[in-house]
Amino acid sequence: MTMAATILVADDDKGIRTVLEQALSRADYVVRSTGNAATLYNWVLEGAGDLVLTDVVMPDENGLDLLPRIKKIRPELPIIVMSAQNTLLTAIKATERGAYDYLPKPFDLK
Repeated sequence: MTMAATILVADDDKGIRTVLEQALSRADYVVRSTGNAATLYNWVLEGAGDLVLTDVVMPDENGLDLLPRIKKIRPELPIIVMSAQNTLLTAIKATERGAYDYLPKPFDLK
């Protein structure tokens, strides 16, 4: 039997975290969520998570600034960046800094 993949979710919006937790849990993923970048980074340092889903704007650090630090310690870890600042520049910056994908908010859960 295989272990369910763990998805680390970082978003300062509790509503978005709740929706993602519910949807991903229903899809049989293990979900750990936080409202700040520091907790996310500590989880990554501990080796937790098979995928990161992070917002750009968080109270303690910009998610885009966190990307290179995560990639340095866990280059194989896929990171999906979410942002309400739906601009091409944000998407390009996310990709340049190692994001696997970019999701503009609001997004369709499918």
